[in-house]
Amino acid sequence: MGLFPNLEPKEDSTVSRPLADRMRPQTLDEFVGQQHLLAPGKPLRTQLERDELSSMILWGPPGCGKTTLARIIANRTRSYFVNFSAVLSGIKEIKAVMEEAARAHRLGRRTVLFVDEIHRFNKSQQDAFLPRVEKGDIILIGATTENPSFEIISALLSRSRVYRLVPLTAEEVQALLQRALQDKEHGLGNLNVEIDESLLHQIATFAGGDARIAYNVLETAIQGTQPAEGKIRITPALLEATLQSKTFLYDKAGEEHFNLISALHKSVRNSNADATVYWLARMLEAGEDPLYVARRLVRMASEDIGLADPQALPLTVAAMQAVHFVGMPEGALALAEAAIYLALAPKSNSLYVAYGSAQQDLENTVNEPVPLHLRNAPTPLMKAEGYGIGYEYAHNLEEKVSAMPCLPPGLEGRRYYNPSGEGLEQQFRKRLEEIRERKRRAAEILGKGRADSSLRSE
Repeated sequence: MGLFPNLEPKEDSTVSRPLADRMRPQTLDEFVGQQHLLAPGKPLRTQLERDELSSMILWGPPGCGKTTLARIIANRTRSYFVNFSAVLSGIKEIKAVMEEAARAHRLGRRTVLFVDEIHRFNKSQQDAFLPRVEKGDIILIGATTENPSFEIISALLSRSRVYRLVPLTAEEVQALLQRALQDKEHGLGNLNVEIDESLLHQIATFAGGDARIAYNVLETAIQGTQPAEGKIRITPALLEATLQSKTFLYDKAGEEHFNLISALHKSVRNSNADATVYWLARMLEAGEDPLYVARRLVRMASEDIGLADPQALPLTVAAMQAVHFVGMPEGALALAEAAIYLALAPKSNSLYVAYGSAQQDLENTVNEPVPLHLRNAPTPLMKAEGYGIGYEYAHNLEEKVSAMPCLPPGLEGRRYYNPSGEGLEQQFRKRLEEIRERKRRAAEILGKGRADSSLRSE
């Protein structure tokens, strides 16, 4: 008993519990969503129905049912179930639970350990689970919003089955809201709430697949409404005031960050201007650093457009400078201008391929010294060593192009840059062909001159 027994909540009290907690499904049949895992006959459902559990990682976004599913497992299993929070617990608590699980295992009892937010445990803390998982002392169920490939140690990951949970659809979220409005025991069925189906759908869409957000919005709207004639009427104006602004699922250091920039880059590459501006807006409105986006646009200008449109690079640099100058949110328009320009520009990765091929040759060939004729000779000693001998000044030649080799001997004739037929590269390709033809003629002239010189010497 505590110091204030009259203030201690009763076990079955639902007065202070949020709607999202009161409406948690208690059985698999009540669970909404994740049918790819829990439909009749699916492996995870079969495993749960037979109570044949193995260690698993439940990976999915907030509000998709990870914790709820773990609680359903707790209600179904004949094992000792321990609920563990990575936010509130440390290595001391982990060791205590592991020791208790080992004792229970010796007595013939299984322990199912549910770890919420398991990605918050560091490597040494995750290591503490390994011996007990291997010995069968515990069946580990971890829940995480982060990609397990990056956040869970490989040894633990190899001993667990990863189940990917997906965001709930707007229809699934709306079904949950309707259930809450009808449920008189745990939900809002006793309040006589009147709300149009279109408004429920608006809440479900706003929630973005997170049932918890949807429940909270509905509950807040009801709490902010004065009953009239025994009814609580939710109007569009009231709902608009409740929604305020949408919060986006985003983590500037997590997987969603990389997923979104990948979507933006690939939309630009595929010349899809509409998708480009959507993904750009989604990143910026979620709070992404606009200079990070600007840097990536500069990269796209060189990687995916290159010399097909040489104006792409200075335009993206100008957008970056504009963000520096005017800040946000005004700078978002400069980034949008640059991004849409990139999407509509002719595409060529010839520059990217050329540099990559040169890198590969650097890795796979001997780094030969710079040929003597390409070296400057600012001192008498360097001249005596042959620096600069044989160099041909192109401006003094009729063709303005010399047959003089400019690559190391081992790479002579290697071609890195091969212009595409897109945009200005059509002209560059013609120019390159012209340069090669001039080099061929210059080589013929040089060869003829050498032959005449040889005849005269004879």
